[in-house]
Amino acid sequence: MEFLINARGRESDICNLFGNVFAEAEGAEEGELIGQLSRDLMQETASDDLHTFYAVHKEEVVAAIMFSRMVFDQDERHVFVLGPVAVATAHQGEGIGQSLISFGLETLAQAGVEVALTYGDPKFYSRVGFEPITEEDVAAPFKLQYPFGWLGQSLTETPLTSIKGSSRCVSAIGKPIYW
Repeated sequence: MEFLINARGRESDICNLFGNVFAEAEGAEEGELIGQLSRDLMQETASDDLHTFYAVHKEEVVAAIMFSRMVFDQDERHVFVLGPVAVATAHQGEGIGQSLISFGLETLAQAGVEVALTYGDPKFYSRVGFEPITEEDVAAPFKLQYPFGWLGQSLTETPLTSIKGSSRCVSAIGKPIYW
């Protein structure tokens, strides 16, 4: 298993993975939505505002994750939000997703990112250091459908503290449907 950072030349493989995994798990409509999100993120987001990581096994992309920048109007910390995340159905349960997320978090920390956020299953994401946060402590860009899934972690030695001000994310993920 090889973990890679530069998605150049593998964009369609990565987008297809997202679309297929979400279609298998949640239905065709969700697969199309998340496949389009991954395409929009890669096509519309400045390279400084998006980090894509993926895993290759025998030349095939079997997992992918994306971190995109979030900005808070009263806080200067460098914050990125994780999502979407996908592991090929045939490879789920092998620890690939957790390993890839850990690789991404370590890479971001080395690049000076101070906080990582995500919105998802607390049971899964707690395995890679995410802890529950509230919208009062860290404002989401939109009202969350499932507030218990709002999670964060510090990527520095300093514990995560409240992030001040309202937030905005990159335009591709800046739609209420994703929140």
